[in-house]
Amino acid sequence: MRALFPALIVALSASSALAEEYMVDPAHTVIQFTVPHLVVSKVKGRFDKFDGTFQFDEKSQKLDKVMINIQADSINTNEKDRDKHLRSPDFLDVAKFPKITFKGKKTVYDNAKPKKIEGDLTIHGITKPVTLDIEYKGAVTDPWGNRHLAFDAETKINRKDYGLNWNKALEAGGFVVGDEVKIEIEGEAVIANQKK
Repeated sequence: MRALFPALIVALSASSALAEEYMVDPAHTVIQFTVPHLVVSKVKGRFDKFDGTFQFDEKSQKLDKVMINIQADSINTNEKDRDKHLRSPDFLDVAKFPKITFKGKKTVYDNAKPKKIEGDLTIHGITKPVTLDIEYKGAVTDPWGNRHLAFDAETKINRKDYGLNWNKALEAGGFVVGDEVKIEIEGEAVIANQKK
């Protein structure tokens, strides 16, 4: 029995050593959202400034320590006045709450492949549990020897859960802004310590 523990420690150390630290590549990643507008249409937007890290083992596809930080004032819906309103205390109040964060707490696997990340999403100073549906798209080495991997992630939230309550009623019924927000990430990441 005593001999089992050193062997187990060595095995665990070896498996964890295979995991690489990855950094989300902002130049090849999009964090976007879709919100119902005027009942019959939708508004799409994105965040232009963000960073993220996670640990991933290509062989086992073990995913861990997912962390994403978004600068709230980088919101961009391609409409200057609307973006100004979204940054104001009516919505994100970016002067008071400059960051949106997601911290992964648990990865759910299907046939050894990562399928969901359960974690905490903080918006407007309010933290709620959310689940990201994820898809690992594969990895490749570029012509300069750098390892890249691609992934997609998405979830849906109710903006009012985060205190984003502003709205106006329409004469025909309904409201200017819908409550459900769809969040999508089309991402690419690189190994953090590889030489470029």
